[in-house]
Amino acid sequence: MPEGRIYSPGHAVAVAGFGGGSRQVLTALAVLIPSMLAVGLFVYVFVAWTGVISLTTSRFAPDYTFVGLSQYFKLWANDRWITSVANLGIFSLLFIGLTVGAGLVLAIFLDQRIRAENAIRTIYLYPMAISFIVTGIAWKWLLTPDLGIEKLVRSWGFADFKFDWIVDPRMAIYTIVIAAFWQSAGFVMAIFLAALRGVDSEIIKAARIDGASLPEIYRSIVIPMVRPAFLSVIVILLYQALRSFDLVVALTNGGPGFASDLPTTFMFKYTFGRSQLAQGAASAIMITMTVAAVMIPYLYSELRHERRR
Repeated sequence: MPEGRIYSPGHAVAVAGFGGGSRQVLTALAVLIPSMLAVGLFVYVFVAWTGVISLTTSRFAPDYTFVGLSQYFKLWANDRWITSVANLGIFSLLFIGLTVGAGLVLAIFLDQRIRAENAIRTIYLYPMAISFIVTGIAWKWLLTPDLGIEKLVRSWGFADFKFDWIVDPRMAIYTIVIAAFWQSAGFVMAIFLAALRGVDSEIIKAARIDGASLPEIYRSIVIPMVRPAFLSVIVILLYQALRSFDLVVALTNGGPGFASDLPTTFMFKYTFGRSQLAQGAASAIMITMTVAAVMIPYLYSELRHERRR
């Protein structure tokens, strides 16, 4: 041991464990690198390839004849694409608004620590355990006039009752809202309930001592304190709305006609149903850009928040 240096037991342990730490790093890299390469290939490389295809004349098979942005101009001149974008706006606004509202009300209700809270919470969360395909098929049975709710109510003696939204081109998009809302409200409730349970109970007690009613406490104190949960919920629901495909296919298949098409179903049908590969690629890039426009600001705000901590 060189003179003038003091070696503590902790230093000796750190030196002895250096080799083990290096092996752990190598093991971690060996585990991560294959998955990172797979993600890089099957996500980012194929996204880039889709972008290239969207600038060509490809139809049934790739054709790398470059045509610039003509596929995008053609896309935005397509009435079916415009309808799918309008449907996405209607679906997103109603789906997010109804789900956030109902989820918050349910969370506040359960936050009162009522009896059978666990059982009620399980019932509300159960739909999240079901795939969107199953949800779509189940709601299709319920909404089909000759099979579901309309037939049931008429069997009770209400012969004039009519509930045929699923076959009405003007109302079909709202059936998708109903099914998506039913499946996601419990998930939103769980997020809000966790946020509400994180609020210091002493603040609520102090507000009650000052004479504030329970609705006033939630409106003026509790809900503003759980504002980050609102941002997370809205981003998650918007992402879910943008990528909705299986629910639409199972429930309406975009019909009647293309009245309930969303951008994802448009992309699938044009790419694989009509052999319009470049047109489908252009719609896929538009969907990807929309998702990025939602997720990038959210991730940026989260990273800034983490740095401030």
